[in-house]
Amino acid sequence: MSQESEEKIAQLQFLEQNLQGLLSQKQMFQSQLMETDNAIGELGSSKGDAYKFIGSILVLSDKTELQKELKERKEIIDLRLKAIEKQEGSLRKKAEALQKEIMEILKGEK
Repeated sequence: MSQESEEKIAQLQFLEQNLQGLLSQKQMFQSQLMETDNAIGELGSSKGDAYKFIGSILVLSDKTELQKELKERKEIIDLRLKAIEKQEGSLRKKAEALQKEIMEILKGEK
């Protein structure tokens, strides 16, 4: 195997590691988004007081203000998810192109 093909394979492995990291982040943000959506839904349907965690304690909060905070949090998470998905698409395209290059190099070496 030539040095060029070894370098391309190393680049591909690096891209795949970056992609795995992005997928992990994406999963974390999707989980946060689901939690936030559930909290917004529960807050909208509840008749009682609203509480939020500050550190390790629950504090009575204004329901309207808490809904506003949750909606802002949801918007931020959505933006982060879109950015991650854009990066993911870019990395996938680079990885696919690199795979094709490697296959061509390997075919030429046979």
